[in-house]
Amino acid sequence: MKFAIQINSSPYQSNSGETAYQFIKCAVEMGHEVVRVFFYQEGAYHAFRTATPPSDEVQIVARWSALARDHNIDLVVCISAAQRRGLLDASEASRQGKKDNDVAEGFRIAGLGQWVEAMLVADRFIEFG
Repeated sequence: MKFAIQINSSPYQSNSGETAYQFIKCAVEMGHEVVRVFFYQEGAYHAFRTATPPSDEVQIVARWSALARDHNIDLVVCISAAQRRGLLDASEASRQGKKDNDVAEGFRIAGLGQWVEAMLVADRFIEFG
C-alpha cells in the first residue's frame, strides 16, 4: 500500500508528529511505501536545521533526516508555511536577499502541487495534527 502523510502541528505543540513518525517507521518495516510526507502549517517546524533541543530529549529533526535517508522518503515542506515561519532554503534565501539555509538534511521546500501529486499516487492519505 502507498501512503501520503500530512503533518500539520509543530513538534512541540502536540505528539501528532511523533505519532506520524512511528506510523511511517512501522509502515516501511511492513513493506508499505510512503510516497511523500508533507509538512503543512505549524508542521514546517519539523524541518528547521537549527533546532537544538537539549541532549537528553528526542532529536526530532535528526530523526526525520535519518528516516528520509534510510528509506528514501520525500520530506516536503509547504513553501507558504515555510516562508511565514522564516524557513528558507538556499535558493529562496538568495531570492529574498538573505543568506540563510535553514532546511534540514532530507527536507525540501515545494508547493501544494507536490502534495496533490502525492495524494493522486497514494492509496491512502493520512493527516496528523
